[in-house]
Amino acid sequence: MESAPPIRQLQEAAIRRIAPWRPLPPLLAAVLGLWGLERGGGMWRDESVTWQVAHRSLGGIRDLLGQVDAVHGLYYVLMHGVFQTWDGGLWALRLPSVAATALAAAGVAAVAHRLAGERAALIAGCVYAVLPPVQMYAQEGRSYALVAAAVVWATYLMLRERWAAYTVVLLIGCWLHEFAALALLAHAFTARHSRGWRRSAATVVVLLLPLAVVSVRQAHQQLGWLGRPSWQDWAAYAVVGAASLLLARGAPKDLVRVALPLVLLPPGLLMVISLVNPWYVDRYVLYALAGPALLVGARAAAARGRRAWVASAVVLLVPFGLWSTWLRTPESRKDDVLAVAAAVRERARPGDAVVFMPSRRREWLLSSPDVYAGLRDPALAASPAASHSLQGTERSPERIRAALLASPRVIALLDPAGEPLDPYPREAVKREVLAGSFDLCSVTGVRGARIAVYARPGGCATR
Repeated sequence: MESAPPIRQLQEAAIRRIAPWRPLPPLLAAVLGLWGLERGGGMWRDESVTWQVAHRSLGGIRDLLGQVDAVHGLYYVLMHGVFQTWDGGLWALRLPSVAATALAAAGVAAVAHRLAGERAALIAGCVYAVLPPVQMYAQEGRSYALVAAAVVWATYLMLRERWAAYTVVLLIGCWLHEFAALALLAHAFTARHSRGWRRSAATVVVLLLPLAVVSVRQAHQQLGWLGRPSWQDWAAYAVVGAASLLLARGAPKDLVRVALPLVLLPPGLLMVISLVNPWYVDRYVLYALAGPALLVGARAAAARGRRAWVASAVVLLVPFGLWSTWLRTPESRKDDVLAVAAAVRERARPGDAVVFMPSRRREWLLSSPDVYAGLRDPALAASPAASHSLQGTERSPERIRAALLASPRVIALLDPAGEPLDPYPREAVKREVLAGSFDLCSVTGVRGARIAVYARPGGCATR
């Protein structure tokens, strides 16, 4: 009777079967990222900020960062380089995020391979790639996918004890968005006894301090729109946390020490801080989703009876598929600045004034300079570039009143009905003049916005 092959031979045979599939996680992430990348031709206001800032000169970006948005400074410089190389519209805006998500999926697979083997690596990387929030920010012209890639690969370098590379990669992540520094808390559970890690962590903190000091001064202007975490935020955190704790039972201990702190600590601490200083938005800690992906990969790879896991995947396929399809539509974002610009173009006449209520909604037209240039902006004192700001500065309430009264026809760009009205004097005088001295000709709803056309009494009927 022929003897059974040694365990090592069985392991090598399993590796040979799985090895050809190693590129699958980053390939899957790239395919999902490229699928519907233009999102029906839509772009929301945060992406518009990226577009208009990255199209400024390097000197203009530097001047802006001294006033606001320093937290995104490195990303704006990177995107400036992208647009200088290829001004490819929405594709150029979003392709860096697609590439970063593919890199992050490969990093999740690398971490899982290090801690739980080939099969876990394949599953974990693919799970990360298909998570709807990961897909969402893979198609967004903002820094969050790049930050996630940096944190994931820093985690891998920590496991390899490559401390110089770890320091550089994590520092890049922190300079792309400083809340990447919260990953240090998660890494401490694995590497806190290592002198190399302690030196690296101290170096990251010290070199991040200049950005942190500037960002703290800008925090109210940068994050003043945020409220404290909602009950939905706490519920989502509880669900993901509970699921991760359940998955951790039976998973390799070394992997649990990496994955569980990553999913629990950065978002949890940021939410607690936000009870005092509201700074929490889930995308700021997108990298935490690497934690549950690692745990799913490890548990699924170790399962003897895989029918339950296959059945779960099939059950989730329909809702995940519907969610993924919806993410590739303009309706998946708060607004659509290109749709707003198109609607304004349809309604505008030569000599029309445009007024933004509130003034920060000037962003809706800044990424469509051909539309904005054909309108008068009676409230504007200095353009965004000239004032080293994101949306420009406005005149005094008295001058806004006089400029509006001198306008025969005004296109007002408004938030959706039911949104709170800004109480500031400049905003109040816009509402007062339009309501008291103009007739409302029409109001049109566009995704996340309203476009109201006003004319002086009797002017609505003129063509």
